[in-house]
Amino acid sequence: MSRAVKPLLVNGALMAGASLALFPLFWMLAVSFMQPGEANSLPPPMLPLHPTLDNYRELFAHAGMGRYFANSLLISTAITLLSLVCNTLAGYAFAKLPFAGRERWFGVLVGALVIPAQVAMLPLFLLLKYVGLVNTYWAVILPAMASVFGIFLVRQYARGIPGELLEAARVDGAGELRIFVQVVLPLLKPILATLAVFTFLTAWNDFMWPLIALTGQQHYTLPVGLASLSREHVQDSGLMMAGAVVTVVPVLLLFLALQRYYLRGLLLGSVKG
Repeated sequence: MSRAVKPLLVNGALMAGASLALFPLFWMLAVSFMQPGEANSLPPPMLPLHPTLDNYRELFAHAGMGRYFANSLLISTAITLLSLVCNTLAGYAFAKLPFAGRERWFGVLVGALVIPAQVAMLPLFLLLKYVGLVNTYWAVILPAMASVFGIFLVRQYARGIPGELLEAARVDGAGELRIFVQVVLPLLKPILATLAVFTFLTAWNDFMWPLIALTGQQHYTLPVGLASLSREHVQDSGLMMAGAVVTVVPVLLLFLALQRYYLRGLLLGSVKG
């Protein structure tokens, strides 16, 4: 095989794979602009014959999707900000601050990664019910304030910070808080961007826990609201796809805009760790 043909085959295979991956998104977007019942015809049209925005108008006017969107944005933003604070502090402590049993505690945390999240849902729900937080935003926000993966990610990256740099700051009279804010945080920017994108996407797309913890419709997030909408309008494919577009497109655009920082943080973390 010549050197000129091999890149063409590789690029062709990649383009074919990308097309297969993107086709469901394209179909979802096309159906969202179709007239009622148009997507159910055989064979279904690839493009809307008479494009309309009625599905989106119905979605926000009567289906309550605007409230669900605001709930998702509020919860995901709060989780992201609180998670950055907690995971950064914990990850830095496990990486650079000596304390009794540091490696053992970190080993316990890493071991917790093998425990399915569903195992903790029942006791967590009972605990939140006992303190009166069920059906509030805090029922979703508080359990996601810190994650083992986030602590692990920050810790592995922070291990690459030279200890001599921190010691020099201590010799100059800087306290631990000042060192963390002025020295450590600027060096952690790539991994913090990665963690922020990962956390926001996870919180935005989470379905199971909000479905359990948020029992009132006024607190529903987008995935839960879309699921409840599908039960009421099971035959209305256009309305369902419009709801899916509203749910998927914002985070897809966010990831595409920040993917450079996301991938850079992952790669640097793997090298430094």
